[in-house]
Amino acid sequence: MNKQEEEIRKKSPVSIRNRKAAFEYFFIETFTAGIVLTGTEIKSIRMGKASLVDTYCLIINGEMWVRGMSVSPYFYGSYNNHELKRDRKLLLTKREIQRLQSATKQTGYTIVPLLVFIDEHGRAKMDIALCKGKKAFDKRQTLKEKEDRREMDRAIKHY
Repeated sequence: MNKQEEEIRKKSPVSIRNRKAAFEYFFIETFTAGIVLTGTEIKSIRMGKASLVDTYCLIINGEMWVRGMSVSPYFYGSYNNHELKRDRKLLLTKREIQRLQSATKQTGYTIVPLLVFIDEHGRAKMDIALCKGKKAFDKRQTLKEKEDRREMDRAIKHY
């Protein structure tokens, strides 16, 4: 990810994160994908009414799909509203999908959504990562590092 892409993510009015992902997985490689949305879904996402809890990506017939992403129905949507949880197609190049598919055939690897944001053109994008699951001792190590960082920040503030 270059500096320009980071700036877009920082300036985005919407930043829906999967906070558990960093605790549960090691990130091997990250990708940015477009999301195919219907009707009122983009309006709900722009209002921040989406969740990435318990979501994952899978490849079906050479297409990438995100499963378990929750986008709340739009308040003003009437009968045109969308379903709360449905599979949504992700837009990636064929080469990226093939690379991810070959990587996920290895045991312990999966594809996890990390972030949903709105780009400079007003389109919803999703950062996904090829991940390897952490073991219990890795998770304990992550917690210890987080606690140590917090203590160091406290010590710096006292001076």
